[in-house]
Amino acid sequence: QGQLVESGGGSVQAGGSLRLACAVSAYPYPSDYGFMAWFRQAQEKEREGVAAIGIRSGTTYYTDSVKGRFTISRDKDKNIVYLQMNNLRPEDTAMYYCAAGRVVNWATRAQYNYWGQGTQVTVSS
Repeated sequence: QGQLVESGGGSVQAGGSLRLACAVSAYPYPSDYGFMAWFRQAQEKEREGVAAIGIRSGTTYYTDSVKGRFTISRDKDKNIVYLQMNNLRPEDTAMYYCAAGRVVNWATRAQYNYWGQGTQVTVSS
């Protein structure tokens, strides 16, 4: 089975940028990976979908609060999915998780089969 490993989290001030990376190990984009996505979970809140990308189509999806600030992309040769986060806000502070699976609704957590361990993003005001 594939494994997902996140990296790139850290602490920044509001207005700053970070780029998260999700490396897919085991084999490149297995057939089960219809979508890859980034979710986040802040303390005492539900895990929410942030952005997703169709592995074959490259079509991207974003939650409203990050549109225009975050960009999801994929590098097929390196088996990596990125999340470029610009103009970060304190409310973006959360643990960010990479996920993969065949899904109908990209933002539905339960539809994803594979998850990484998460990487922390902290934005100070």
